[in-house]
Amino acid sequence: MDVFASALAANPMQTRQDAVTALLDLIRPLKAFYSAGGALLKVGNTAAHYGEKDARMEGWARILWGLGPLFGGDNTALPTEQQAEITEWVDLYRTGLIHGTDPSHHEYWGDIFDYDQKMVETAALDLALCLAPDMLWTPLTDAQKQNVYRWLNQMNAHRIRPNNWRFFRILTNMTFARLGLPYDTDQLKDDFGVVEHCYTGGGWYFDGNPGQMDYYIPFAMHFYSLIWSALSPLDADGYATKLKTRSGEFAGDFIQWFSDDGAELPFGRSLTYRFAHAAFFAAYAFAGAQNESIPWGAVRHTVLTNLHHWFQYPITDAAGVLTIGYQYPNLLMSERYNAPGSPYWAFKAFLFLALPTDHPFWTAPDATVPHPAQQRQDKPHMLVCHDGGHITVFPVGQHCMNHGAISAKYEKFVYSNRFGFSVGRGTDLEDGAFDNTLAASPAGMNFYRMRYGTDDFAVTDTYTYAAYTLLPGTTAQSWVVPCGGSWHVRVHKIVTTSPVDIADGGFALSVEEPFTSRVGAEDGKVLLQRVEDVSGGKAVFLPWGCTAAVSLLGGAQTEFVRTFPNTNLMANLCAVPYLKATLQPGTHILVDAFYARPADSDEHGGFAGKPFATRKGNAIEISCADGRTIRIDPEG
Repeated sequence: MDVFASALAANPMQTRQDAVTALLDLIRPLKAFYSAGGALLKVGNTAAHYGEKDARMEGWARILWGLGPLFGGDNTALPTEQQAEITEWVDLYRTGLIHGTDPSHHEYWGDIFDYDQKMVETAALDLALCLAPDMLWTPLTDAQKQNVYRWLNQMNAHRIRPNNWRFFRILTNMTFARLGLPYDTDQLKDDFGVVEHCYTGGGWYFDGNPGQMDYYIPFAMHFYSLIWSALSPLDADGYATKLKTRSGEFAGDFIQWFSDDGAELPFGRSLTYRFAHAAFFAAYAFAGAQNESIPWGAVRHTVLTNLHHWFQYPITDAAGVLTIGYQYPNLLMSERYNAPGSPYWAFKAFLFLALPTDHPFWTAPDATVPHPAQQRQDKPHMLVCHDGGHITVFPVGQHCMNHGAISAKYEKFVYSNRFGFSVGRGTDLEDGAFDNTLAASPAGMNFYRMRYGTDDFAVTDTYTYAAYTLLPGTTAQSWVVPCGGSWHVRVHKIVTTSPVDIADGGFALSVEEPFTSRVGAEDGKVLLQRVEDVSGGKAVFLPWGCTAAVSLLGGAQTEFVRTFPNTNLMANLCAVPYLKATLQPGTHILVDAFYARPADSDEHGGFAGKPFATRKGNAIEISCADGRTIRIDPEG
């Protein structure tokens, strides 16, 4: 680990001072990459669909998610050298704002058009102008202020997507109102109409697509609504209170996506935004939302431990720049809208820097919330399970438009905050990396695919159900039953009109200790040599984790397969246990059990809690170690 990364990892992230130090440590390496006029930031050479100019403007703007709250907070107690450094950043960003909005300057950001990426980036600028007007607005000349207003007001003249993007215009008009500038009430009415259309009840929104509920609900829909609730001078009808009430209700579900040590669930798109996933709780505190089951100490604990968790991993490059990826740099898992500066969306989590030091966010004693062993969350169609610090989530019925590797991000059977998931780069079992999903290939062709979309689905208190098409002429129904102790069982009913090869993938596990060079003659890639035969399948128990795949009623054979490098989000070199079978035309029932557990003092962990299955007529009865018996009737 380099010196920069070591400083982040060593930061205890307990106080506002710690958080300011972390933010300054994260942005200090960027100074060399700003343009001469201070309006653009280029930190890499990969592309996003919106092109180079907007990517550089995006890089500049996204740093404001951290700088805006820092500028707007009380920094008088900070060391003098940090105060001086903050002043330098104020000067740089005020200069960049002046040049970026001046049509006659060569670093002008360009006009805003329909559905323009620059619309997204206005939100960070709006927040900074609202939190620190004395630094970014008041010192401007009248002509400079007019340029800023003209540039932002283009938002009111162009079409915006009917999803979280509507908040970008809402926040722009809110900013105008706070600065005493003309704003567009008609656009506000229309935009809030879209927001209301996306609200589904129970504190949950969807983000334009009713079949998709992911991190855009907390770090976009709720995050922006809470900023509005806290800052808008236009709330005459109590709407802000309604928005905060929704966020309080949502918080009770969402906090279960985090373990007590800060490790959150990787699920859905835009995972490269990393600690933005905890930004909801910073906005929750900023707006004063409430949920009686979540004490203020738990709100702070969730945000700060999430940041501390992320700082333990190689998420920056050697220059100290945040990378596209998740737990390590990884372009394979990126979306088409990820430019080199995009990961700084993570700075949304620093909104708590705007809070006064006497806010209960800072003063309340540290706390956590209880984590039920299994919780049904109806709105996102999932079962959320906790086994110590290991979270497994079983979603069903989610689907997203193609931004990149969408099936892998939304449609696998289970997602884990310790084992992540894999994004394939091909169609065989090695490069496809089909962990925690059912993949099928025409027999003998070695050309696998997982499902894309669901024909029917259901969530009960004990299992999830999905019906879907694997291949032309091959359909499947899958019942997935969490059994506690990091075990779960899948019952598959597969109907095929032609011979097919089936591979039911388990949890991917690193073949070597992640991000560690082994000392001595051995190279460290020990996983395949440590695989053990167990009843019905195979398992491996390593100091950094355990994984197993077992056929409970026979009909499939377990094989550990080394997957291609960099396919898994958590570890860069993995193997996946597959239960494999060749099925002839007809109807087939497979009952498979899978286990995964992070390392602990006992490498075999809870493996002894393996579930059992028996046939009872047409039904399958699954016996769990906690005493429950779950009946699945594939013919029912």
